[in-house]
Amino acid sequence: MSLFDTSPMNAAASQSGRGRRAPLAERMRPRTLDEYVGQEHLLGPGKPLRLAIEGDDPTSMIFWGPPGTGKTTLAKIIAQMTQASFIEFSAVMSGIKEIKNVMVEAEKAASFGSRTILFVDEIHRFNKAQQDAFLPYVERGTIRLIGATTENPSFEINAALLSRCRVYTLVALTEAQIVGLLRRALADAERGLGASGVAAEDEALATIASYSSGDARNALNALDVAAKLAEGRGEKLITKAVAAEALQRRVLLYDKKGEQHYDIISALHKSVRNSDPDAAMYWLGRMLEAGEDPMYCARRIVRMAVEDIGLAAPEALNLCLSAKDAMHFLGHPEGELALAQAVVYLALAPKSNAVYTAYGAVLADIEATAAEPVPLHLRNAPTKLMKELDYGKDYEYAHDLEGRVADMECLPAGLAGRRYYRPTNQGREKLLGQRMDEIARIKEAKRRNSDSKNKD
Repeated sequence: MSLFDTSPMNAAASQSGRGRRAPLAERMRPRTLDEYVGQEHLLGPGKPLRLAIEGDDPTSMIFWGPPGTGKTTLAKIIAQMTQASFIEFSAVMSGIKEIKNVMVEAEKAASFGSRTILFVDEIHRFNKAQQDAFLPYVERGTIRLIGATTENPSFEINAALLSRCRVYTLVALTEAQIVGLLRRALADAERGLGASGVAAEDEALATIASYSSGDARNALNALDVAAKLAEGRGEKLITKAVAAEALQRRVLLYDKKGEQHYDIISALHKSVRNSDPDAAMYWLGRMLEAGEDPMYCARRIVRMAVEDIGLAAPEALNLCLSAKDAMHFLGHPEGELALAQAVVYLALAPKSNAVYTAYGAVLADIEATAAEPVPLHLRNAPTKLMKELDYGKDYEYAHDLEGRVADMECLPAGLAGRRYYRPTNQGREKLLGQRMDEIARIKEAKRRNSDSKNKD
């Protein structure tokens, strides 16, 4: 198909040609901003995206949001309102060759005064070279790029391309908005289910909306299945039972490499940190039921043991490592109980991030200060020359001393006296704090004794 065959008008004709063979979600796709539902923070009166559309702003843009929030629909509406040719690209199916071919045609169109919107679905799936291929054409204004992604653009889109685009964040639709879309589909005799005479109970629509995870496409397709189930039984009413049958089970919004992946593991970690075992088990279950790799969960649980529990309950690390081994040994579903046991223990264990904080301070000092040499008294002296250079001089062997502690500085001169680890009063760490105080007292006593001898 030529570039000049992909205008919004021709696309609409093609869609009408498919008629009722197209999925309900496709047939009910909004054609104007007035039909569009959701994203009021971007499209309400005076809001940034609406002003950009109405002002015919040619800036390229990235739509970032969960599935079914209207990213493709919005791009098509913009093309319609700005009378631009619309080219739809899938990053899954296209490569450099296809990109260059489209760019050549877009340049030809631009020479005739025609404008082109290139819509790239799942743009995050393009590699760096493929994303770079758009840059010169975006800069020259040959095309107006609109990319859609479910991934955080900061991580997935090249900085050079991202700097030339405006990012708009779309949010999942509310259940009330989903119900409104379902009612519209039931009433629309031209594109929806209105001609069939099928109706739906309020509870049925609420069930579909609740199970759709804010995905309008998923909700409309579920409604279509429910309508077919009802009609197949000679009924004209979609009940809650029919809706549940159409859904089969809740569709968990989760992408093992996407934003939800990071959001839910974050919720699990923060629930553990906040000593909430019920929430911790819930978020763990969400991940595992959605198909997350159990060993990924196990690795993150081990991380929690060392980051948030630390030396307040040092046995937590061994317990979590054992849970990891149990998951590996037992597999699904039995091994998941071991992971659940671990997160409950972590949630209820005393908390300390003292080691985590201390190590962060160490790394900051390493980055900010010069790489000072090891103090001479801490160096080994295996050769005569090294001994002549005072390697190992004045080193005190702790095991030979009272209290097994020497009053000896072990940090570089520029960091002498620096204290990184500050134990809390939680759990076992309280005992470590007491031991540190004892060590400090031993050193102080030896320091006073040394000073007294020097005076004499």
